[in-house]
Amino acid sequence: MSASPITVVVEVSDADTTYPLWRDVLREGRTVPRLEDPAGTFHLAARTVAGLLVGVVRFSPAACPWRPGARAPWQLRGMATDPAVRGTGSGRALVAEGLARVEAQGGDLVWCDARVAAVGFYQRMGFTVVTEEFDKPEGGPHRGMVVELPPTG
Repeated sequence: MSASPITVVVEVSDADTTYPLWRDVLREGRTVPRLEDPAGTFHLAARTVAGLLVGVVRFSPAACPWRPGARAPWQLRGMATDPAVRGTGSGRALVAEGLARVEAQGGDLVWCDARVAAVGFYQRMGFTVVTEEFDKPEGGPHRGMVVELPPTG
């Protein structure tokens, strides 16, 4: 059962703004060194109408380990929503905006290492599971997922 929808505004952000929520949700508050973002990376933040940051995600151009023939693949990474707003649409708004931006830039595929608990969410967003379960040392069990984007132009 999902919670009642809330209104969020999705905006382009930066790593400094998105990192604290990502760290608190995905790394349970443990400090994790931040890597440099590859060229072309963009971060998105979802905020309530009152300005509260409730969700973050990062998209980067990156080769897909499961679709080596993809012409212009991107990786979705660092998706995190405040547990208090899960099921209200903020995560869907972030992913939808990110996919639209990647498509507008000519991306043909988006891939991610999805936490097992989030696989259903990504499937509802159009992603397909393409790997068996695997363990990520800092994040636990994951599955590889992809979504193909319509050709542009």
